[in-house]
Amino acid sequence: MTERSILVPEGLEGQRVDAALSKLLGLSRTAAADICADGGVQLDGRVVGKSDRVVAGARIDVMLPEPKRPLEVVADPVPGMRIVYDDDSFVVVDKPVGVAAHPAIGWTGPTVVGGLAAAGYRIATSGAPERQGIVQRLDVGTSGLMVVAKSEYAYSVLKRAFKERTVEKTYHALVQGLPDPVVGTIDAPIARHPRHDGLYAVHSEGKHAITHYEVIEAHRRAALLEIHLETGRTHQIRVHFSALGRPCAGDLPYGADPVLAKELGLTRQWLHALRLGFHHPETGEWVEFESEYPDDLQQALDRIREG
Repeated sequence: MTERSILVPEGLEGQRVDAALSKLLGLSRTAAADICADGGVQLDGRVVGKSDRVVAGARIDVMLPEPKRPLEVVADPVPGMRIVYDDDSFVVVDKPVGVAAHPAIGWTGPTVVGGLAAAGYRIATSGAPERQGIVQRLDVGTSGLMVVAKSEYAYSVLKRAFKERTVEKTYHALVQGLPDPVVGTIDAPIARHPRHDGLYAVHSEGKHAITHYEVIEAHRRAALLEIHLETGRTHQIRVHFSALGRPCAGDLPYGADPVLAKELGLTRQWLHALRLGFHHPETGEWVEFESEYPDDLQQALDRIREG
């Protein structure tokens, strides 16, 4: 353990302890929350939790754990992961459900980068070794298209394209009920959930997030939507439609009906990254790729259509 002592600057007055530690020490909010949970943070000599508020001029004492071993990419085949396109610049994969984009603390399951390594792909880009080539992510429980850069030049161009929002990301989602209006835009900031670790929520202090949607099928209990993301916040679609009272079918953490989920045979949110389009990093030509619904989502949709 390493102890750090810091005085809270005026600019952080009133912020949560985990948020303040993240800014002061460069930690992730999750890491800061874990230290708080272990009783490793004191404010003017008093042990505090992650949601307590800091006071300007107060002294924070933090017991930092020893650095963890760096994450490693394990070359492990991913059943069902399909290569949609491949050239010298990038590879587009159709990611199955239950697969993470890259290794992460606490995740022991399959990853896209591990699957590519097992298939003989060599990714040579900057960034942390376990995230080489990753320019976008999909949730473990979301299936569909992902692009992974293979060269340093493609990595820089694609990262900029995602940052500047020139990439077309199209999702299909089956949500409970019928959104009103049937064509609309959700403009609501997203932040970490104040009470539930690992989840997110609409919050006035969150990051700017915009979701465009259109109902393409309306049924008695659910509606199929086409969704275009203008921003790419974590869990953005799930959070925005949960906030509308129209969670993705099967998305129990965000308020979906467990009875309907069981009836539809869903063990995850009905959400699929259907299309992905961007300018080729080498040629500048517009390229676009499409993915079909996986079996579990298609079967659930068929049951909704039957009434």
